[in-house]
Amino acid sequence: MHPSLGLIALIGIFVAVAVAGAPIGLAMLASGIAYLFVTGQDRGLLLDQTMNSLYSNYVLLAVPLFIFVANTMNASGVTDRLLDLSSALVGRFRGGLAQVNVLSNLVFSGMSGSAVADAAGPGLIIARMMVRKGYSPGFSAATSAAAATIGPIVPPSIPMVFYALIANTSVGAMFLGGLVPAVLMAISLMTIIAVLAKQRNFPREAPIPLREWPATIGRAFLPMMLPVILLGVIYSGIATPTDAAAVAAAYALLLAYVVYRSAGWTEFVQTLVDTVRSTASVGLIIAGAFVFNYAIAAENVPQALQAAILHWNPSPLMFLAAVNILLLALACVLDAITMLLVLVPLLVPVAVGLHIDPVFFGVLVILNMMIGLALPPHGLVLYVMSSLTQTPLGEIFREVLPFIVALLVVLIAVTLVPDLVLALPRHFGYRG
Repeated sequence: MHPSLGLIALIGIFVAVAVAGAPIGLAMLASGIAYLFVTGQDRGLLLDQTMNSLYSNYVLLAVPLFIFVANTMNASGVTDRLLDLSSALVGRFRGGLAQVNVLSNLVFSGMSGSAVADAAGPGLIIARMMVRKGYSPGFSAATSAAAATIGPIVPPSIPMVFYALIANTSVGAMFLGGLVPAVLMAISLMTIIAVLAKQRNFPREAPIPLREWPATIGRAFLPMMLPVILLGVIYSGIATPTDAAAVAAAYALLLAYVVYRSAGWTEFVQTLVDTVRSTASVGLIIAGAFVFNYAIAAENVPQALQAAILHWNPSPLMFLAAVNILLLALACVLDAITMLLVLVPLLVPVAVGLHIDPVFFGVLVILNMMIGLALPPHGLVLYVMSSLTQTPLGEIFREVLPFIVALLVVLIAVTLVPDLVLALPRHFGYRG
């Protein structure tokens, strides 16, 4: 396949604008429009059709709703109840506060769906607590960064919504498929912490008296029911995933403003503002990706890539290993949403051609992207934690390496045993 003038313009403008420091959404939008000019296509009609197709998509409504849920939980202090429960469960062990960091991310991720939100929210809170208790700043920040990678593997997951939309697969099956890998990630990180705690003599937290357990569990019970309600209304057939996101948003409002009354009008307005800002940022990336992907599709790049890879006749395992390496490398420099919108349309047809289940492939793709967020030297979550905690990046890089090894072991296990992803969806009726 010889690149056309339009394809050269597309890639050239994209790289030039991105290197100049513009947001990645603008880089894709600029390169897509440049492609339309070079190829002489009707810009107005195409952009109108593309934007109408984009913003009339019902599934995408779930994205701002899930963002709203996370912001509401943060603003109302509901997440503190989950932190208390996590502390009661594992705080008594050596290195208990670090264990709380991982466990609370596993629980809180069901409210967020964003690794960066988990790192900047409960991750930052616990990292600061760890430093006050005598843990090194580098280890505290690294623990929060590694634990935050669990977030988008557990429902509700914004990247999973995007993948399901692009790959035309079940959002509910994706949500269920991420549960076992997420638990394995948490176990692997907690195992590393247990080993380091023994070596470094980390402190223990004071155990919670038995008489306080019922109250602690009761305080966290209603927030913990959010993921259960979310999956319940989807798999009972009561609601679509987008409808379920609206139910989750209503439930979060009910907890914050009626049941606990822990937030007021000021917090509500700020929650709306934060949600609009986050949604606008994501929307720009989506808009740019739709135009960019139109150009890629018009140049038959997916078909050429699929034909080239299938011509080499790789085994499914060889293909998955290559995808793992590619995504881990790219996740260091690109955000997850951009990678999903640009790479998934290219890779899914090849995976399907090799008889790889699209739900399994989707969970594997997102798992790679999340690990990449904590991968030195350019992992985004590492930079977020360094900025928020004022910890030098070098310290975080050194401390995060054992966690990265543990997460890579989980990635290899999931790659080799697809049933770790597919067992739960199949149990609930997913047929592939």
